[in-house]
Formats: sequence, structure tokens, C-alpha cells
Amino acid sequence: MQEIDKLFRLTQMEKKIDESVDSVMQLQLRQNPQLAQYSEEMHNFFTKYIGWNALKDDLANMYMQTFSEDELKKINDFYISPVGQKVINSLPQLVQQRNQLAMQRLQQHIGELQNIVAPPATAH
Repeated sequence: MQEIDKLFRLTQMEKKIDESVDSVMQLQLRQNPQLAQYSEEMHNFFTKYIGWNALKDDLANMYMQTFSEDELKKINDFYISPVGQKVINSLPQLVQQRNQLAMQRLQQHIGELQNIVAPPATAH
């Protein structure tokens, strides 16, 4: 458990979970602006069920089932290194760039999908 706590600290897991809660909140409010009056209650709800305190024990169990104590130590040794810290700090931006690239590609080729799901009517 000590190595998992260390891993979560090194990877800033609590901060990332909190940011995820905020992202879910913002998405909900963008999709349903009328919910803004309930933003505090909604934030409390999301924090209660998908916040750090709600998820950390389950996440720890997931990691313990996936990695041995020795593997966790090696992962931590990597994340402590300058390259590991660079990965931690760069990965969110790389994921965002990847998602933007995927959306651009989909937008460029959306016509192809539209032809697949709704082929043009053939003239008789």
C-alpha cells in the first residue's frame, strides 16, 4: 500500500481526479446551462461519487490487482526520475492534442460516415 500511496503522490492522482470532477461539472453546465443555479449541489454530488475520497480505495485495489509490489516500486522509481516527471507533466497535453487530432480527422471525413449510415437514395 505504501508504494501505491507513493505512486498516487508522484502522478498527482488526487489533483487529476479533482480536475476530472471539475471537467464533468463544466460539461454538464455547458450542456444544460439552466443547471447553473444548482452548481454547488452538483459539485457536491460529483465529489461524493467520483471525487478523490470516493475513488481512492477502489483505485488502490485496482493497482494492487494489476501490479506487484516490486512492479509498483519500479514504476515509482521511473516516475521519480526527471524523465518520469516529464511524462507526468506532458501526458495531459499530449492526450488533449491526440483528442484534438482525432476530432479534426473525424470532421474532415464526416461525409464518408454520413454516406455509410444514410446512403444517398438511388434514382429509379
